[in-house]
Amino acid sequence: MESLHAEQRMKNLLLLVGQQGASDLHLVVGRYPTLRIDGKLHPITQEKVLTPADTKALSDILLTEDKKQELLSVGHSDFSYNFEDRVRFRTNVFFQKGYVSVTMRFVMDRLRNLEELSIPTSLYDFTNYSQGLVLVTGPVGHGKSTTLAAIIDYINHNLEKHILTIEDPIEFVYNQDRCIINQREIGRDAKNFPDALRAVFREDVNVVLLGELRDLETISTAMTAAETGHLIFATLHTNDSAQTIDRVIDVFPAHQQNQIRAQLSSVLLGVVSQRLIPKQGGGRVPAVEIMFKNHAVENLIRENKVHQIDSVIETSLKEGMVSLDRALADLVRRGLVSLNDAFTYAKNRDYLQMLISKDK
Repeated sequence: MESLHAEQRMKNLLLLVGQQGASDLHLVVGRYPTLRIDGKLHPITQEKVLTPADTKALSDILLTEDKKQELLSVGHSDFSYNFEDRVRFRTNVFFQKGYVSVTMRFVMDRLRNLEELSIPTSLYDFTNYSQGLVLVTGPVGHGKSTTLAAIIDYINHNLEKHILTIEDPIEFVYNQDRCIINQREIGRDAKNFPDALRAVFREDVNVVLLGELRDLETISTAMTAAETGHLIFATLHTNDSAQTIDRVIDVFPAHQQNQIRAQLSSVLLGVVSQRLIPKQGGGRVPAVEIMFKNHAVENLIRENKVHQIDSVIETSLKEGMVSLDRALADLVRRGLVSLNDAFTYAKNRDYLQMLISKDK
């Protein structure tokens, strides 16, 4: 009877996620079940405060036997949860202070294109290449996976390619159109990212979506794949183009870094860095920094002058490049975000203020 009650309670909570337009559901002992809506936490006060027995019972609804064992052995478990075969949640169950906690991230029920996401459609230009590396960066929860899914789905409907995704866990599920799409989940279909990525060389793959560049081995293999006829899309938790390039290079030992700079300057096609900013009137809207590699960027990477890349982005508007501050200024000018919220995400507040003043 208890499990039936927990199942109904979980169902009600997940329905509420959809009804309220929430991005996440948090289940933590001593708190009301809590939704994240437009970046802010909202306790569901009509529910009861969660007890240790509650979070354990609710997590049992979500976990398979294998995942229960993983939780007990390593203290956390990552997986996708299909709710009524209609909606997917990227889920993490973990221990804290000896109690079970649950975080569930809503995965959009359908793939949206870049226009619908208010992302510059110039990102589709990356699909014109047959090989190279494209990095989509930004903090957790700011839409990196959604942007990449839109680009992959564009390839699916417009080109004839073999696409392979390597994810932990799988988020978006694609309906194959003009492309063959294979989706591999770490833990279920492959042991780890480096193993799955190395196998790409034997699988006649054109395009690879890599959930995250996590370590030296994955980054090194991704760069080699980008050199050898594969178009690689991947994410990193970095703040802007310059920091992203530095992060990739700094992963390697000092004696390899000159060689890596040369390799990265050759394979990198561009860096996209995005933030979701609170929108006036509700919701969130993306501010997107875009760096396309040109000769200037290539030389700066090779010559270890990455700190000058911001200047190149700022002066390459005609080539489609946009700095984060310029994207924020545009959102303020259009009345989509407040000046205070723009300042919160700005890289250089004085420069942002100057851009906004100039636009008036």
